[in-house]
Amino acid sequence: MADYEAFKHRAEVKRDKFRKTLSRLKKLHDNQVDKMFHEAHERAFAQIDCLTCAFCCRHVGPRLTRQDIKRAAGELRMKETEFENTYLRIDEDQDFVFKSMPCPFLGSDNHCSIYEDRPKACREYPHTDRRKMKQIFNLTLTNSTCCPAVEKILDDLG
Repeated sequence: MADYEAFKHRAEVKRDKFRKTLSRLKKLHDNQVDKMFHEAHERAFAQIDCLTCAFCCRHVGPRLTRQDIKRAAGELRMKETEFENTYLRIDEDQDFVFKSMPCPFLGSDNHCSIYEDRPKACREYPHTDRRKMKQIFNLTLTNSTCCPAVEKILDDLG
């Protein structure tokens, strides 16, 4: 899936449908919602290979914690301040984020050069297999416009 803009447009068209799906799911018990999401997550990722997409690595970018910075800097054999100065900036929420996208660690083959030491936000993305999904429905809706797996999950649950 190479055309991010076409995907994003298609997902934006579905936004109201996805909002309605999430609104309906809010009325269900938390455990039931989590079970539904986890099952849909498994089905989606049985069909979608992130290495064919990498939209998140090209367009979204994670928030990096102090621990993320320490881990990545260690992997790259850099001082944390050198890592920050080379790769990061502070955004409007006062969080560390990459200076630019795509991610500086994304290879041309869509593999991550620091995969074992990648940020926590990357490890958990797109967050559709976590507990208490209802708490992040707004994030899930946002992620549906940048992750084909989230789009598929919400289509499945709709």
